[in-house]
Amino acid sequence: MSGDASPGSPQQVAGECETVDVAVGERADHVATVTLSRPDARNALNAQLRAELKDVLDAVEASDEVRVVVLTGSEDSGSFVAGADVKELRERGPIEQREASKRPRVYEYVDDLEKPVIARINGHALGGGCELAQACDVRIAREDAKLGQPEINLGIMPGGGGTQRLARLVGEGQAMRLVLSGEIIDAEEASDIGLVDEVHATDALDERVYELAGRMAAKSPLALELAKKAVKASSRMDLESGIEYEAELFAQLFASADKNEGIDAFLEDREPEWEGR
Repeated sequence: MSGDASPGSPQQVAGECETVDVAVGERADHVATVTLSRPDARNALNAQLRAELKDVLDAVEASDEVRVVVLTGSEDSGSFVAGADVKELRERGPIEQREASKRPRVYEYVDDLEKPVIARINGHALGGGCELAQACDVRIAREDAKLGQPEINLGIMPGGGGTQRLARLVGEGQAMRLVLSGEIIDAEEASDIGLVDEVHATDALDERVYELAGRMAAKSPLALELAKKAVKASSRMDLESGIEYEAELFAQLFASADKNEGIDAFLEDREPEWEGR
């Protein structure tokens, strides 16, 4: 961890966790790297990791220090997230699973975060791990990463949003192929069909991830939040409703100090100093 460890800060909350770590500002200003670390199980999403990730994301959301989040797996895990914890699934019946599926789950925590989230996919992203990546705003994969929804091989199906977000990202036909076959694909194919946005060699991955994260974090926090909401609405509203929603969010920014600062900085040929209000 790095940076401020004051009470309630992301670093302080992560310091009480066993499976999630946070570094803020280490690679780029105002960027928090949230690292999942359960190496003995390749970051499988057990109850502890899910709970700790929720706690850390709550702290990240509340932190004025953080404007952009990078979500990744620890290097010694060899994975982004290898999937759900199969042993936990084996012990559940329908009643227990309905309880475990109550929202918000970690997928909704990531999807609903007001701050942009970049998935740094540094290894396998399978099952629940692929669903977690789908919940992020941008997905950047290492060239040797593998992705897929292999739940069908266990006699079950994706249950963390995979049948919904995947189809929106890659189209119904490709989603059917992956979900119904359980096929695992490499990063290049995932890029070809739109499941990931960029693929990079191992030695170039971090440079690109943090260049993009830093570029986002240099913008107005308020504009980032509303722009993210508007883009997400494009897959959740019809066109006319989405355009109306966009116009309303656009108008809201005209009440902000950041809007005046951004325009003044442009006219004065200087860098803006954002206040986030």
